[in-house]
Amino acid sequence: MKRKLSDEERALFEAAFKETRPIKRDALEGAASAAPKRVSSTAGIDGNTQERLRKGLLDPDARIDLHGMTEDVAHNRLLAFLTNAQRGGARLALVITGKGARVAAPDEPFDMEQERRARGVLKSVVPRWFAEPDFARLIADHRTAHRRHGGSGALYVYLRKRR
Repeated sequence: MKRKLSDEERALFEAAFKETRPIKRDALEGAASAAPKRVSSTAGIDGNTQERLRKGLLDPDARIDLHGMTEDVAHNRLLAFLTNAQRGGARLALVITGKGARVAAPDEPFDMEQERRARGVLKSVVPRWFAEPDFARLIADHRTAHRRHGGSGALYVYLRKRR
């Protein structure tokens, strides 16, 4: 149920409305044209390419497998690989990180969080590396690969065009 307005509230409301003026039609049209253009969520690739990646329809131009490497070795090799791939004109690279080895002793108690914590060091750090300046200048976009190309154990890396 609505409450009734007091005389003071009604007077305040009427005073505020006395100061209003209609908006001119020209001002409305100018504001609509000045509205910011809608930008894709991933500015590095167009919608058609995003959809083809999602469906696994694009084959990678280059691929690297980081299985069994330490973080330092993997970081250096990945940077060199992406730099060379871009120089060679590749647009889509497949980076295989693996899902990580399950580390669970048979005598340990059941732990629902264990799978998330113990799996895939490279799987978790490689996407963070892509924000580093050395990688960011090379990469237009990255996302989890389609199941056909390794699924959650691999990443598509869409490279920027070489300038």
